[in-house]
Amino acid sequence: MSDKAQRLLENAYALETPDDSRAYYRGFAASYDEDFADVLGFVYPQKIAEIYRQISGPDDGPIADIGCGTGLVAQALDQSVQPIDGMDISPDMLARANEKALYRRTFEIDLTGDLGPICNDYGALLSSGTFTQGHLGPEVLEKLLGIARPGALFVIGVNKVHFTSLGFEAMLQALMHAGRISGLEAREVRIYAKDGHEHSEDMALAVSFRKA
Repeated sequence: MSDKAQRLLENAYALETPDDSRAYYRGFAASYDEDFADVLGFVYPQKIAEIYRQISGPDDGPIADIGCGTGLVAQALDQSVQPIDGMDISPDMLARANEKALYRRTFEIDLTGDLGPICNDYGALLSSGTFTQGHLGPEVLEKLLGIARPGALFVIGVNKVHFTSLGFEAMLQALMHAGRISGLEAREVRIYAKDGHEHSEDMALAVSFRKA
């Protein structure tokens, strides 16, 4: 693995604030796919897309791709099935995604802020990587219920280490008991397919459920 890929990976895990994320992705959005995803074997987006295809139905759209980056989830999906909107904090990553013509529309959005301007009629929400670092907690995931219509399907990847330590498990169980979500399941998936770096064995839990 190249030194550049290793450096990009370590810097990604060190992000702590929304401004950190904007600055980080500004520097290499144009080469993200080649220098990061390809070199490290970043299969996380494909895993999330695969689970969506396995468990979704014809009414599970339109799709909101949360933290869409350069559009790797959308690339892994069959765009003829459902329209997809991409949402990300980085304007530079969105610009790269828009070059690929993957999305119906894109939104520059800080998930820690107000999501009110986003319409609340999404039939599915997908995410790979947004909850990989530790700076976005379960309260952000709960907020995403507000942009989904009743019955919407969620397939959200959460770093396995953070799932319990940051309270995702407790929050999801509370939402289940409160009747706000149903059908909660968690599948373990690999984040990286290639060996040879410190995070090669990192795992995520792909959490799926429906908004009640």
